[in-house]
Amino acid sequence: MEWHHVLAGRTGRMKASEIRELLKLLDQPDIISFAGGIPDPALFPKAAFSEAMTEALSGPGGGAALQYSVSEGYRPLRDWIAAEMGRIGVPCDADNILITSGSQQALDYLAKLMIDPGDTMLLGWPTYLGALGAFNAYEPRFDQLVPGGNRGAADYAAAAEAAGGRVKFAYLSVDFANPTGETLSRRQREAVLDLAEALDIAIVEDAAYQSLRYDGEAVPPILALELERTGDLEACRTLYCGSFSKSLSPGLRVGWVVGAKSVISRLVLMKQAADLHSATLNQIATQKVAQSTFDAHVATLRSVYSARRDKMLDALTRHMPEGVSWTRPEGGMFVWVTLPVGLDGADLLARSLETERVAFVPGRAFFADGSNGNTLRLSFSCADEAMIEEGISRLGRLIRGQLDG
Repeated sequence: MEWHHVLAGRTGRMKASEIRELLKLLDQPDIISFAGGIPDPALFPKAAFSEAMTEALSGPGGGAALQYSVSEGYRPLRDWIAAEMGRIGVPCDADNILITSGSQQALDYLAKLMIDPGDTMLLGWPTYLGALGAFNAYEPRFDQLVPGGNRGAADYAAAAEAAGGRVKFAYLSVDFANPTGETLSRRQREAVLDLAEALDIAIVEDAAYQSLRYDGEAVPPILALELERTGDLEACRTLYCGSFSKSLSPGLRVGWVVGAKSVISRLVLMKQAADLHSATLNQIATQKVAQSTFDAHVATLRSVYSARRDKMLDALTRHMPEGVSWTRPEGGMFVWVTLPVGLDGADLLARSLETERVAFVPGRAFFADGSNGNTLRLSFSCADEAMIEEGISRLGRLIRGQLDG
């Protein structure tokens, strides 16, 4: 059968993830990879999960872990998340929370909930590649969000109207963002709130890396700042997306959305239609591990990853030629590198894989308009300090050669 004539037009907007393709390189032992923004599997709390799953499956009630469950999610897990949200300034209860199959599913649901073809979404420039993939299927227009910038609500609204739609929501990662590693200040977060209020739009706050802060002062989530204004979660326009993928396990695919109950109830209907519920056993095990080891395990991650970050920043300082700049993240997994104008990250990757055997992600893929080709993303989470030193040395040599040539 020729499938093209039965496929929906939106499929033409779907593209393969450059990061997913690059992850295949991890099987090649001679590659030093700074490409995948993934946790180090050597640090997974495997023993804790083994014990939790054994406990979940044992005893007279063990069959429940293999049974269908409620679409909202396992209640003890939602209770644990609610308590954690309270610790970061967002008091809520279990009914304000939906468990999703990773925060990636949450992004898909939220776009499906709010975007009509031609509507405008405001994004960071660059932004998380997976978010672009999730949103693209719903045929939006993207516009650049600059927190605290010179553009006002009227400008954004007029541009959206001229394109045949309206602004629906702003999406941003506020702590140690993927791909830049940058964190929004309190002033910038307040500016996003002001803009959203003026446009009367929603805010989707992606907090995948929130627990991985290594230094600096923690800044309240946008949802916490909005609660200071409204005093009522049911009146808030911010939807907070959390995940256990960067803290406990990405493979179990457990994430969550926190928001007003009126929105959560609509997302529950989407969950029922899509996959009924996230895997019951995974939710039960995640709750048990989070309850027993979350704080101690995250402290270990912070210690290991912060040392790797420091090593990468030090190596960049020593090995990169003049004209190359980079971010200095306070947490997370990424350093964002800007090359001199005239160099292209994709071309550099092809040369790097051929001659230096170092992998990274070209930056163009993170821009909704495909611009800024002279950028790249480096991840330090899965490379030990010796690999970082050798890999950055090779990469610096390659870039210097391109500039001299």
